Amino acid sequence: MDRVIFHCDLNSFYASVELLSHPELRHLPVAVCGDPDSRHGIILAKNEPAKKFGVKTAETIWQARKKCPDLVLLPAHHSKYREFSKKVNGLYQAYTDLVEPFGIDESWLDVTGTLHLFGGDPRALANRLRHEVRSRFGLTISVGVSFNKVFAKLGSDYKKPDATTVITQENFKSMVWPLPVTDLLYVGRAAARAFEKFGIRTIGDLAAFDRESLYTLLGKNGVQLHDFANGLDASPVAPANQHTPPKSVGNGYTFPRNLQGREEIRAGIAQLSDQVAVRLRKCGMKCQGVSLAIRDPAFRDLSRQQRLSSPTDLGRELSQAAMELAESCWNMDQPVRALTVTAIYLIPAGEAGAQMNLFSGQQEEKREKLQKLEGAMDAIRAKFGPGAIVPASAPRDGRKERHAPPPGGHRTYDAE
Repeated sequence: MDRVIFHCDLNSFYASVELLSHPELRHLPVAVCGDPDSRHGIILAKNEPAKKFGVKTAETIWQARKKCPDLVLLPAHHSKYREFSKKVNGLYQAYTDLVEPFGIDESWLDVTGTLHLFGGDPRALANRLRHEVRSRFGLTISVGVSFNKVFAKLGSDYKKPDATTVITQENFKSMVWPLPVTDLLYVGRAAARAFEKFGIRTIGDLAAFDRESLYTLLGKNGVQLHDFANGLDASPVAPANQHTPPKSVGNGYTFPRNLQGREEIRAGIAQLSDQVAVRLRKCGMKCQGVSLAIRDPAFRDLSRQQRLSSPTDLGRELSQAAMELAESCWNMDQPVRALTVTAIYLIPAGEAGAQMNLFSGQQEEKREKLQKLEGAMDAIRAKFGPGAIVPASAPRDGRKERHAPPPGGHRTYDAE
């Protein structure tokens, strides 16, 4: 028997929540954005009328206003979004205990074992969920119904807003394979560029491509994407409220003014690395790699990553590795608008002990001192607040703001 997986996606979530307080604006093009006065003027979400003008998430306010001069801008209220997300997921749990959030506005539901309790018809149950979310919360969802998580996600994206799309074993080749390969979950820009070189433009092209050649091209990731394109996704939906360790931990920041020169860039990286290290220690993880993303004033992005010689949760080691990446790929005479430091390839801190024999006695002693120092800093922050102590290298005009940033300016995320 095939599984029955739903992917429920709250439509234009941030904008829809804000419009609950501004119903008079529903017919107008509306966008939720960061604070333009603090250089965080990007579009976070938009409603359907704004989409018709071509307004896109993550573009700047001036770009959006060029397309839509009458665009209404509303500030973001992230606590509201978290509260609505919690309530909606609570509703989902009335239908199954297998509810796995995928970001704040999306969740997978496995209703295989409970479908018979609600009539046995997957489409009818999806429509019932849409009706309940709309009547209880004033929000709409699009629901993808399929036999695996990847195709359920495709289904929720297939038709919006407020729609149900069913992708089955019988129809997926006609529905899914003509879609652009970039519509497939986990096909990022790098993979899409690699696929383009080999004439892979649709999901069907990917499904038909030689599997072994994909392994040569993209390693295990290529083979996995080939399986996804062919409907071979067996990944389970995690139980509701089950804690799953993050796969990465990162902090990013758009600075109040452009960073200029090596020392200012180093200071910005040090500040972000310290915050990442604090969060790694809180969740009991160490990282085996570091990623650095740099944005210039023209909103051009550059990112690099590297493996570490040994797992770490120390800010100084993260900062050193991230600075090495910056020096290898960035002209230090060029201004920097924003930076993001991300700890990747995470493992539980307890599993990292075996790596310590790679260090000499002197190195290990130095590392133990750093661990004690950063542990003491954690204790101070826990007692007096996150801004009580910061690295001496933190940029002078932004030390305080980086621990209490303006709305939209500080992006902190866990990639699950």
